[in-house]
Amino acid sequence: MKIVFIGAGSMAEAMIKGMKNASSFEHDELWVTNKNDSARLELLSEKYGVHRSYDLSSLLDEADVVILAMKPKDAKEALASIQPHLRQQLIISVLAGLSISFIENIIGEAAIARAMPNTSAMIGQSATGLSFNDHILDSQRVTVLSIFSAIGSVTCVEEARLDLVTGLSGSGPAYIYYIVEAMEKAASELGEDAMPFIIQTLKGAAHMLETSNLSPEDLRKAITSEGGTTEAGIAQLESRHVKDAFAECIKEATDHSGRLRRQFEQIH
Repeated sequence: MKIVFIGAGSMAEAMIKGMKNASSFEHDELWVTNKNDSARLELLSEKYGVHRSYDLSSLLDEADVVILAMKPKDAKEALASIQPHLRQQLIISVLAGLSISFIENIIGEAAIARAMPNTSAMIGQSATGLSFNDHILDSQRVTVLSIFSAIGSVTCVEEARLDLVTGLSGSGPAYIYYIVEAMEKAASELGEDAMPFIIQTLKGAAHMLETSNLSPEDLRKAITSEGGTTEAGIAQLESRHVKDAFAECIKEATDHSGRLRRQFEQIH
């Protein structure tokens, strides 16, 4: 199977690395191209052994899957440039904020899947939301699911819900890193190298959430003894409305995904 990435940014690299590390894709042929950054293509080729080319005819005519991973602002131009070379290939978009209908309006009738992975795809731990248009065949659906299952977990959702997936899991790793920054800063002020403790704490908490039958609230309460250190720490978070702030963070990121889509599609 020949899989072609149109775009060579961080998301394309995360997917390429994840797919290369997945045994199910060891025999697949991965190609990559971009607008004009040949040094970036050379870097990806050296790091991951992918093929690179600017010859759209040879690149796309024999492709089985075309993954749209360019910057959204470059999407219209890029889609127009590849349209003459498309031959009923499966199209997968990982472009945040661009709808399936926007893509269809430029390239015409095609089997299109829209995906929202995150950069944890690099280590096979992405949380990906998937939507499909009506032209997807069962065999193509299986292909899409196999690609994203190789780089993490997959949930199929209505396209209208992908803004929430974007705000929650697409941006989610950044929220966690933000928390870690705060934890590390607090520990450094106390003169402690905290990163090994923080990493293992996050891993342990994630595993508990995954394997326990208890809710996050119950898990929190189980380690929050009355008058104890955890209660004292939680009280500080509550006094600063941290839970509300995170709810607003996710809501704003979700709403902004929708705003960007509407703004971009009105302009273009």
